[in-house]
Amino acid sequence: MTLPISLLFLGVVFATSVLSGVFGMAGGLILLGFLLAWLPAATAIAVHGVIQLSANASRAWLSRHFIDWRIVGGIAVGVVIAAVALALVRYHPSETVVLIVLGLMPVLVWIPKRWFHLDVSRPGHAVLCGVVSGGLTIAVGVSGPTIDIGFIRTHLDRRTVVASKASIQVIAHSLKIVFYWQAAAAMGAQEWGWVLLGLPLAFWGRAAAI
Repeated sequence: MTLPISLLFLGVVFATSVLSGVFGMAGGLILLGFLLAWLPAATAIAVHGVIQLSANASRAWLSRHFIDWRIVGGIAVGVVIAAVALALVRYHPSETVVLIVLGLMPVLVWIPKRWFHLDVSRPGHAVLCGVVSGGLTIAVGVSGPTIDIGFIRTHLDRRTVVASKASIQVIAHSLKIVFYWQAAAAMGAQEWGWVLLGLPLAFWGRAAAI
């Protein structure tokens, strides 16, 4: 990336982190869309994973006392299942498919909540939620509102929901980075230097939105 684009990247990281803190998913979608304009799909998803891992890890750590590990464990099993399935079919992201799915993600927000009957406090539902959200995270970079759908029918405290969702995102984005490690390794040291500069901005952006 050129210097102007790299500086723009840092600004987008901060701005989209603020959006994520306020609206939940909009920031991640916009950040990935920006990265796809300059990087191959697999590399863009890997870089997106590093940025999102930083933002969610800080949130998960700060709210670690409220994490429901039983729910996180169930969803994590589903995420691993999705990752293994994608690896077995040797999945490689197509930029066209990723962009189409990103464009459709906001539509899920308008689907009536009564249509969904997932409750992640039930083990089977947690695994299913993990398969869907984890599969999307690895395949196209973001899960959209699919994790939120699993928490609609739970009776958890808001702090528990926020902490548990952040922990799930840490697991999903970590697996996403591992899945695309070859694409990530193809980036140069200078490019990764800019990505590392963006990590604290992702944290500060989330903090500014609180």
